[in-house]
Amino acid sequence: MYLLDTNICVHFMKNEHGIPAKIKEIGFQNCYISELTILEIMYGVANSASSKKEANYLRLKDLELDFDNRILPIRNTFNSFSEEKTRLRQAGTLISDFDLLIGCTALTHNLILATRNTKELSRLTNLVIEDWIIVS
Repeated sequence: MYLLDTNICVHFMKNEHGIPAKIKEIGFQNCYISELTILEIMYGVANSASSKKEANYLRLKDLELDFDNRILPIRNTFNSFSEEKTRLRQAGTLISDFDLLIGCTALTHNLILATRNTKELSRLTNLVIEDWIIVS
């Protein structure tokens, strides 16, 4: 089962890079998202050009409906987050808190993280990641 990172969800919403086909192949019921992904996309919508804001908002609402009962909270990732952030800080290899929380959500729920951000997220201990971006 998979946790879809924000970048994968954005490509899904835009029907890019074969992401909708990949989700269909995996099985929609086997894909989850973090509530932070909703927050990140919400921020993107708020910063959209006026002419695109309504369409982007509707896409976000569709995403929320699509994943309805498969949007995972972050609260139960706090221990993992604290440990990983401390380890990364000591190693001098910090990553953004949102990326770290999403990665820790995958770890906490024993999910594979589908992301384009493999360079940074590969720093998390025992996190299994896959890059789903199909570049032609």
